[in-house]
Amino acid sequence: MKSKLFLLLSMAAVIFTSCNTTKDIPYMIGANQLPQEVLQSAAKASDPAVMPGDMLQINVISSNTEAVKPFNKIDYVSNLGGSGSMNGNSENSMYYYLVDDKGNIEFPLLGTLHVGGMSKSATENYIASQIYPRYLTERPSVEVRFQNFRVSILGEVNSPGVIKATNGRLNLLEAIAQAGDLTIHGRRDNVMIVRTNSDGSRSINTVNMNDKNMIVSPSFNLQQNDIIYVEPNSSRARQSWNVPPALSLGMSSVGTLISIATFIITLTK
Repeated sequence: MKSKLFLLLSMAAVIFTSCNTTKDIPYMIGANQLPQEVLQSAAKASDPAVMPGDMLQINVISSNTEAVKPFNKIDYVSNLGGSGSMNGNSENSMYYYLVDDKGNIEFPLLGTLHVGGMSKSATENYIASQIYPRYLTERPSVEVRFQNFRVSILGEVNSPGVIKATNGRLNLLEAIAQAGDLTIHGRRDNVMIVRTNSDGSRSINTVNMNDKNMIVSPSFNLQQNDIIYVEPNSSRARQSWNVPPALSLGMSSVGTLISIATFIITLTK
């Protein structure tokens, strides 16, 4: 009787350990219970910082369109004999500003501007301050757009790959949605984000997507060139485990011996 009970308990243990608990699957468990003041105090989508290798589209706008033409690259290049079109979304377009390894861009009339490490809004204010009042009688409006804002997502997602954001903003949930969601085998409690900082250093943060506080986490809003990795859970690891031939034979022999022992015990009762 004890032997049968042992066998039943062993089988039950294998079955239960091979299944994911339902509490490990949902995102943001209890998020609807977060106090309103916590949600209101959550950091707004932060401006991405300008980094070497970024491709920027910069538009200078004023009520005097003729006065700002020299500061808009499309007009500046056109005056030099260019085609005068933005050439779609091509990252090699001559109308965009490539940030060099030192964080500099070459701006019409203004020359070399150091924008590396600045936020989007700080870059806009900085360029406006270089134009007004030196060249214009009214302060222009400057708009900066990231043309190559992208993140990479890999691991246990349905569609791993590179995700582009045309508006220069992307959060973790949006990236996962565009990757077709996590697979059932992806760990929700330890999603890794590898981030390249404006000075070239790297940092690694983890996000627990089961936790309701993830939506107020500093890592919730992504930065350009972030790498998101979803590691496999224990059930996936067990599925991918290759049993060595010798161990497989040994396990088979043990199983046979257990069956024989069970049969003998049954006969002797």
